[in-house]
Amino acid sequence: MKTEFAQRLQDLPRSSFATTVGRIDQLVAAGEDVVNLCQGNPDLPTPPHIVEALRREVLDPGTHRYPSFSGLLELKAAIAQWYEANHQVRLDPETEVAILFGAKAGLVEISQCFLNPGDVCLMPDPAFPDYWAGVVLARAHMHPLPLLRENGFLPDYTALDAATCERAKLMFLNYPNNPTSVTAPPEFYEDTVRFAAEHDVIVASDFAYGALGFDGQVPASFLATEGAKDVGVEFISLSKMFNMAGWRIGAVVGNPDVVAAINLIQEHYYVSLPPFIQRAGVAALSGPQDCVRELTGIYERRRDIFVAGVREAGHRIDEPRSIFAWLPIPGGGSSVAFADELLTRAKVAVAPGRWFGAHGEGYVRVSLLAPEERLREAVARLSAFWNATEEGTPHD
Repeated sequence: MKTEFAQRLQDLPRSSFATTVGRIDQLVAAGEDVVNLCQGNPDLPTPPHIVEALRREVLDPGTHRYPSFSGLLELKAAIAQWYEANHQVRLDPETEVAILFGAKAGLVEISQCFLNPGDVCLMPDPAFPDYWAGVVLARAHMHPLPLLRENGFLPDYTALDAATCERAKLMFLNYPNNPTSVTAPPEFYEDTVRFAAEHDVIVASDFAYGALGFDGQVPASFLATEGAKDVGVEFISLSKMFNMAGWRIGAVVGNPDVVAAINLIQEHYYVSLPPFIQRAGVAALSGPQDCVRELTGIYERRRDIFVAGVREAGHRIDEPRSIFAWLPIPGGGSSVAFADELLTRAKVAVAPGRWFGAHGEGYVRVSLLAPEERLREAVARLSAFWNATEEGTPHD
């Protein structure tokens, strides 16, 4: 039988992460001690009260049936309550909240909902690579929004030409940002709402790391901006908030028309999340939030250890505001080559900035989702690696 993938499937970007994870597994199987700081996969367990809620709910036979196609209203209500308590944003659970099989699914689906072949999507560069998949499946075009250090890693809307603005239908944003690890100030979102309203662009704000506010600062929500619900939506995830990555609970909230479109496409993909997982999500969002504060404190300490070590080694690094560090490559050069050599020689795995787009070149992304002792070990290996190479000349 001849099987040829559809062209849209052939055009999908391949995951460089999967290839690198395979290589790491091979090294570990060969007895190598690899410090894996490549992935954004939480290393700590889900809080016990959430696990207990799941155990309790899965024993209820009522949770073994198909749920409503659009998800449980009680979970939507818990999401709305979380937004009001944390960001003073009011949401209608029935019309302004859609449940997702993880935020990633919705971030792919939204492009399929609103982009036709030839349409333009404004794409941050660098960006989370999974944004690209939905655009490719929609047969649309991506126009880069360069995220540059001199602009605080925020897009400059004034740099867009009129023709691009006219053709654009969708725009992705992500703050706290993956991979640059910066947050966005409220005035940036005000500019974004004005730009989107003027050019009739739908804003898709990825807020997956929004619950982890470092140094006592709560990251600003796009939806907290006046007029935001008129022009877009925001995606949240319980993966990083409660260490529930494997549970696949996310949501998209905001503009009712966009929420309705997501619900429509999901009727054909899913029959919503299992009810027992949704009820465990309710327990997470509505229960005690001490676990989120404790987790944030753990990540802050990890950040401080890594940053201090890099600076003590004589290299520059900006203070991360999320669970990733955006580390400049000393002396420049290829981020892919740097990461490959670092893994080969020092057995430290990081993600090359080029994986996130052309403007990610010159950096590598370092995940802080590893125990403190492993981060100290990674810094020691990095320092030795820099000292042993020409690129190891100290930078301020």
